[in-house]
Amino acid sequence: MKMRLGIVDYIDSAHYLPGHETCGIVHGHTYKTEIVIEGEKKETGMVMDFYEIKKVIKEVLKEYDHVLLNDILEFPSVENLCEHVHANLSSRLDFPLSVKMWEGNGKWCEVSAF
Repeated sequence: MKMRLGIVDYIDSAHYLPGHETCGIVHGHTYKTEIVIEGEKKETGMVMDFYEIKKVIKEVLKEYDHVLLNDILEFPSVENLCEHVHANLSSRLDFPLSVKMWEGNGKWCEVSAF
């Protein structure tokens, strides 16, 4: 039976969207990030230890925390950021996963491999 485990974490980042009328100036957001992995429970009684999941997530998210996202992404929309974080986590976690990122309150993007 497949199960899903989720972790929520936060990053604070600045960005600007080149050519955008209102978001073309540098501004910041708190990004709420929800990561969900999917897998089968092992002999240990767990899909993966939460400690290990959090360790990987924190290592990946620190790349995006308290930085100007334009230094990482040419056009740092929440869609491109979410896709970039998903790719980085997918290379580190051997599970199908989804990443959902809220840009402030009420606005989000999700990339899923389920």
